Amino acid sequence: MESIQAVVESTGQEHLLQFWAELSSEEKTHLEAQIRSVDFELTHRLTDTWIRQHPEPDEIETINPMPTLPIVDPTSGEAKDALAAGEEALSKGEVGLILVAGGQGTRLGFDGPKGSFPIGPVSGKSLFEYHAAKIHHYNNRYGCILPWYIMVGDTNEAATKAFFKANNYFGLQKNDISFFKQAMMPCVGEDGKIILDEKHSLAMNPNGHGGCIPALVDEGIIDDAKNRGVKSFSYFQVDNWAVKLADPYFIGYHLVNDGKMSAKIQRKVEPREAAGVYCEADGQYIVIEYTELDIYPQLMDMGPDGTLKHFAANAAIHMLDVAFIEEVYNRFADFPWHCSHKKIPIVNADGIRTTPEELNGYKFETFVFDAFRFSDNKPVALEIERLGEFTPTKQMTGPGSVEQARIDMSRYWAQWLKAAGIERSLDDVLIEIDPRFAFNQIQFVEKADSLSIPDSGNIFINAEGVVSQ
Repeated sequence: MESIQAVVESTGQEHLLQFWAELSSEEKTHLEAQIRSVDFELTHRLTDTWIRQHPEPDEIETINPMPTLPIVDPTSGEAKDALAAGEEALSKGEVGLILVAGGQGTRLGFDGPKGSFPIGPVSGKSLFEYHAAKIHHYNNRYGCILPWYIMVGDTNEAATKAFFKANNYFGLQKNDISFFKQAMMPCVGEDGKIILDEKHSLAMNPNGHGGCIPALVDEGIIDDAKNRGVKSFSYFQVDNWAVKLADPYFIGYHLVNDGKMSAKIQRKVEPREAAGVYCEADGQYIVIEYTELDIYPQLMDMGPDGTLKHFAANAAIHMLDVAFIEEVYNRFADFPWHCSHKKIPIVNADGIRTTPEELNGYKFETFVFDAFRFSDNKPVALEIERLGEFTPTKQMTGPGSVEQARIDMSRYWAQWLKAAGIERSLDDVLIEIDPRFAFNQIQFVEKADSLSIPDSGNIFINAEGVVSQ
């Protein structure tokens, strides 16, 4: 095997071993493993492209709104056909789940994987537990087993696995839950050199949620899914408490329209909302990030009716065919990368770790929605209501926060209580309903007579229909 000294010399990264003599044997082992894990060819290519060449934004001549399907109307013939197709796929065991859960709860002031955050304001149930409860619902309703494939990262893999084990896998079978790890990318400085985070450790960042595509193949997830008869995946992200994972309508629309990759979208609430926009750019279906609105200002144009023309905001909810993932994997060398300028902690020449006050480095990552450009089929973009289906939890307060998610879900579930004829004030009340008790308003109304709802206070209804506060 080539010596580690030869590796860094051949790649122009000799500085990575500048503190080698000071390291313990364990620290040397860690640093060597990190260095050998780096794809230097890719790192150099991205560095040359983004830092040395400073590429101009893509030139787009024509940007049209993404064609979308309207919010599901259960009474329409199209929706009934989609539901039938989706339910058939679920019943046959042809659907698997991909959960992207590589993040930590740092921005929530929480020490642990983000999925273990206690999102339930009354029950204290975690995001992982709510997702698991929905899986129980589908397994029971359709007599299927939804295999759950969870993408973790270097920083939370061990803690995530320990959390599932400590919670007995939330009543699911251990063999039906698989963890797979996304790859890491080194962070580079203004000079294109890889940054040292510690004397014995590189500054690394996950390669983005687009990294799920190579990871699914490289870590054997695709093979496992195919052996189970899975043909399509429902993709979602851990911080969306309300997500209707394995939604049979969405699955059905995807199948009926021969989709390779499909998306759920919601309407932007204002032109500069921090959400990527689905659009057709020079005949190709792509997502343009909100950070590029000033580059493509036409994305903020209003239509004749006074509404936003490009309203299709990314909800990070997708359907992906197994065969399409393999197709993209074989072409991943052409997959787009994105670069962001960041403040990255660094070890200086004296071996002291410092956090810079100014932007000092770059991170590279991929986004799963960029896979759309590899599809030769017209994508399915199904519009959804935000309330009851989209509650991102990026921070504790403000827009896209835990605070707002709890308010929104309480409003959503309050509609169920009112539809069931429960007459009491629900203003400023926190409400939780376990998905195993009722997954939608119709199911809730059918079972509401068995409930004993208190006259005041918060409400939590567990899987057995026991109400607590």
